[in-house]
Amino acid sequence: MFAGKCKESESPLEDDRDCTCKCRAPLIPIERESHWYNRSIAVSGINNCAYPCQGIFFSQPEREFASMWIFVMSALCCISTLMTLTTFLIDTERFKYPERPIVFLSGCYFMVSIGYLIRVSVGHEEVACEDQMVRYGASGPTPCTLVFLLVYFFGMSSYIWWVILSFTWFLAAGLKWGNEAIASYSLYFHLAAWLIPTVKSVSVIIMSAVDGDTIAGICYVGNHNIHNLKYFVVFPLIIYLILGIIFLFGGFISLFRIRNVIKNQGGISNRTKADKLEKLMIRIGIFSVLSTLPASIVIGCLIYESYVYNEYVESIVCPCSEKLDKDYFKPLHVVLLLKYFMALAVGLTSGVWIWSGKTFSSWKKLWNRLFGFNNNTTRVLINTNKHRVLKQHDYLPPLAHGMPPPPNIPIPAVPVMGGGAHSMTSSLKQNPYSSHVHV
Repeated sequence: MFAGKCKESESPLEDDRDCTCKCRAPLIPIERESHWYNRSIAVSGINNCAYPCQGIFFSQPEREFASMWIFVMSALCCISTLMTLTTFLIDTERFKYPERPIVFLSGCYFMVSIGYLIRVSVGHEEVACEDQMVRYGASGPTPCTLVFLLVYFFGMSSYIWWVILSFTWFLAAGLKWGNEAIASYSLYFHLAAWLIPTVKSVSVIIMSAVDGDTIAGICYVGNHNIHNLKYFVVFPLIIYLILGIIFLFGGFISLFRIRNVIKNQGGISNRTKADKLEKLMIRIGIFSVLSTLPASIVIGCLIYESYVYNEYVESIVCPCSEKLDKDYFKPLHVVLLLKYFMALAVGLTSGVWIWSGKTFSSWKKLWNRLFGFNNNTTRVLINTNKHRVLKQHDYLPPLAHGMPPPPNIPIPAVPVMGGGAHSMTSSLKQNPYSSHVHV
């Protein structure tokens, strides 16, 4: 998988086995006629050697199960984040700082899930492969580049938005900043969340570091180069994780102090405030665990892969090495499944923060708007300035005996919730002598 220590040599053992370190099946040797020849493509130090399209680490049933697993996780992530985004669009005023970064974080995971779903719709070979081997150094307007941008750019941006979310919670809880004070720096938050991943993504494309993932069937960076994996994925994730934990820890300490002060003051009102603060702390705590734990596990899985995969490949190209045991270094299938699940877990749990009665009310209002349901059926004219009721003798003279009623006078249509302008006008025309009319 990565350039390792195994060097080409010819030192056969006494049992007449071919112990030369070379490109062996199932690896694919690159012929001189190929345009990839002498293009710095190597496997464990063996030049002009490439991985097959379907990889070498797992059996066909394991690959099929992994493909189905990724599809299910990405579909669930797409649905969960779409619900969060729709809830925000229904009631934008509800999501203010410090909680608003959750919306942008959900948007990022929505795009990441779209990247995985594109791979499902287009196909493994079309995205991650070229001919019979995995894709190397992809660039240009190809499905591989599109999937890379969706998964890598928005994936890195989601981690930055998580750091910003932790930072805004720290400003609100630790430094007692208000919503408007935090919102005044929103431009800088967006600048950091979008500019940093842009620079990294452009750098990866310029360096032709995009390569195919033989297992997930997507294009990413560092699948076959451990240095690219370290500098573009692992190290940034570790930095984001440390910063987020620091801000969360500082915010929790401040919330605990505030809670203790309120409880010591006593009183029913203070007890209510303390209860609300405890509920807030529980929600923040749950979301923090659901954010930090997946990121930590993803980093651990990447480090595991960079070591075990490399040793396993070396055991193939150098079968006579006494230090390498092919069965011992065979990667665990469960680690692979865990990595892709945790990579999408934050998107799956992004709805934790919005699961409340307010969310149900917002969706109920949207349902009523779309399908025309409304419980307000009162057909009256309302003047919010006067709030008084005029009786019949206030605006209509008494009718003399035998005098015909006056002709109907058109009344301007006034929009009123429940019946609409047309319903109100028709109602007043049918009964011009209503005993009470609100004006």
